[in-house]
Amino acid sequence: MNNQILTGAKTPTPMAHYCQGVLHRNTIYAAGQIASDYQTGVAPEAKQDPAFPYYGSNIQKQARYILQNLQSVFESAGSSFRDVVKSQVFLKDLNDFYYFDQVWKEFFPSPPPRTTVEVGGLLVPGCKVEIDLWGVQAKVPRQVIIGKKTPTPMAHYSQGILIENVLYAAGQIASDYQTGVGPEAKQDPAFPYYGSDIQKQTRYILNNIRSVFDAAGCDYRDVVKAQIFLTDLNDFYYFDQVWQEYFQHPVPRTIVEVQKLLVPGCKIEIDLWGVLPNTPKREITLDATSEQPSFCNGVMVDDTLYASGQIASDHKTPIIQIAHQDAAFPYYGSEIQKQTRFVLNRLQQLYREGGFDLADTVKAQVFLADLNDFYYFDQIWKEYFPSPPPRTTLEVGKFLVPGCKVQVDLTAAKA
Repeated sequence: MNNQILTGAKTPTPMAHYCQGVLHRNTIYAAGQIASDYQTGVAPEAKQDPAFPYYGSNIQKQARYILQNLQSVFESAGSSFRDVVKSQVFLKDLNDFYYFDQVWKEFFPSPPPRTTVEVGGLLVPGCKVEIDLWGVQAKVPRQVIIGKKTPTPMAHYSQGILIENVLYAAGQIASDYQTGVGPEAKQDPAFPYYGSDIQKQTRYILNNIRSVFDAAGCDYRDVVKAQIFLTDLNDFYYFDQVWQEYFQHPVPRTIVEVQKLLVPGCKIEIDLWGVLPNTPKREITLDATSEQPSFCNGVMVDDTLYASGQIASDHKTPIIQIAHQDAAFPYYGSEIQKQTRFVLNRLQQLYREGGFDLADTVKAQVFLADLNDFYYFDQIWKEYFPSPPPRTTLEVGKFLVPGCKVQVDLTAAKA
């Protein structure tokens, strides 16, 4: 078997239907972790003692608790945090970031690429941060990548890591880390009608990420997965015009609205995965008539499938009827469950097109518009995943089609 379930000796057993991690060949896919023991809520060790309110920090206690639990998962694969190759940090409040980053430095003297956004909610009330990690086994060679034209980060992360034939890039925002939003990424106030902030920011970011790809010997034809975090989905159409200038070929893409980004005024963060040139790739499509020109349903690279985030729409009509609760029979179904079934059926179909099964899933990210829907979503999830993959679940803003309640982003690797 190429896929080994990972269980950390010191990591709390989840309440929901997911596992703590999967090792596929040399790659570790860990579940997102929050500061819960899944017995009392936020774990006692992750809480500030109310008797001593000035002798600690809730965000720092939670960050330590989470990172220790993730460390235990990595140890079960024979790895350590020196082997982390990509990270995503989802904070409930970006005002906590500075204190979070102090703890991050304790665990990562040599930091991995990182993406940090503010989200609307986490699954246990009181939790302030969820951390998502990818890694490799200790024996695997790796190369830290620095783009010649990419601004040096203020925070503690690297711009990219090349592992064998896969490039893991840090998420990029439109900041020069000196003045705030980079001057080239700002609309000139003297000429307010001759440009667009979102388009300037998108170009600035894509130029900076291209510099990282150049340093690894890759280009944008080698992108196999993208995640786009927008602070306002009203900017999507104008963002997408610029995206198509840089990507003449379709890319699997997940797009969600988040609350804030790390530099005020930034409207978008872009997170990319790539492979070395000449790595065989195969685009997977479901219905060519419903494909958007700027993204595809999935890309297969060797024995790994990178899927686009799926919502309950064909991008031609509003919510698909079979994913919509019939208004004439409001008590005979559930909107979130209908949408979840539709999304998972689409992903199942996509997997079959590539010769995969849902049991091959090694990483899942679930974005919900309202965490009150989670319990009913999870009931359907169990139908499709008797043996559950690692999963991260977040409350975000809106999705690209009004009325959509959930977006599911999957990665698979043949077992």
